[in-house]
Amino acid sequence: MATGVERGREMPIRVVVADDQELVRAGFGMILDAQPDIEVVAEAADGEQAIEAVRAHAPDVLLLDVRMPVMDGLEAARRVCAEFPDCKVIMLTTFDIDDYVYDALYAGASGFLLKDVRRDDLAHGVRMVASGEALLAPSVTRRLIGEFTARRGAAGGGPAQPSRAPSRLLEQLTAREAETLRLLARGLSNAEIAADLVVSEHTVKTHVSNVLAKLQLRDRVHAVVFAYESGAVVAGSADGGEPLREIP
Repeated sequence: MATGVERGREMPIRVVVADDQELVRAGFGMILDAQPDIEVVAEAADGEQAIEAVRAHAPDVLLLDVRMPVMDGLEAARRVCAEFPDCKVIMLTTFDIDDYVYDALYAGASGFLLKDVRRDDLAHGVRMVASGEALLAPSVTRRLIGEFTARRGAAGGGPAQPSRAPSRLLEQLTAREAETLRLLARGLSNAEIAADLVVSEHTVKTHVSNVLAKLQLRDRVHAVVFAYESGAVVAGSADGGEPLREIP
């Protein structure tokens, strides 16, 4: 599915807003509908309604509250990301850093927004995710994943490993792509990766695209998640991750 950004203004970014608080839904809807390139096509009061709205309206972006009745946002995110891979999910939360944020990213969400987000940042976030970018800055994602991976590892808990075989997928990366994954996990932007590798930003974009395709990932947020979950990058070092292990 082409996004609204790719399709141009004549076909705006289609958005579903899911939150159990009517005032929040209405407020976000009004802000987004006021944008010339964004259209709110449906609202939902719980996770089940959100899934039905996505099924009925095929939106580009789903704004999804974490805590809702009937079905919470985390379960709804898992189902939407599995059933509708072209729909990008942004989680809405009251807290900037908590277990819900980690679980939402692991479930397949492309980022999160605080409910007190400024209107300009709300619209900008929707545009970013619709265009295929991750909403969270990679450096912020790195801190989140590093913190919770370390915490859960110490507790012996955490979500199950992905069903895909991480080591097998990592073996498909070239040396330069593996280096790109390491730098992504450390929170570097494309420009910073280009400077580090002494290549052009266009080349970096190609490497990032190859990494996402070979590792079967949705976006660069999930490249960071994968890097930590697979053990390719180890949480807890001074800069947020040790170098990638050598790939045999």
